[in-house]
Amino acid sequence: MPAIVGAVQVINIGSGGVFHIGDVFKISPRSNTKTFAGAGSFNTGENLSLYNNQSTTSTYDANLVDQPIGLTL
Repeated sequence: MPAIVGAVQVINIGSGGVFHIGDVFKISPRSNTKTFAGAGSFNTGENLSLYNNQSTTSTYDANLVDQPIGLTL
């Protein structure tokens, strides 16, 4: 159903964001990311004790494309 929308103010939309008002057939944001982090990087909580004497993070990735993003209609 068509919508009647009043004033809209958009301050910022990130590169992977979607701004939508009214009817839509398909919403498909176009972005991807790959995160590399060392041991204990994503630990959260209280009273954590981490002992990583020699920790390395391998960023080698043999895949050329991990998540292909193509034009889809």
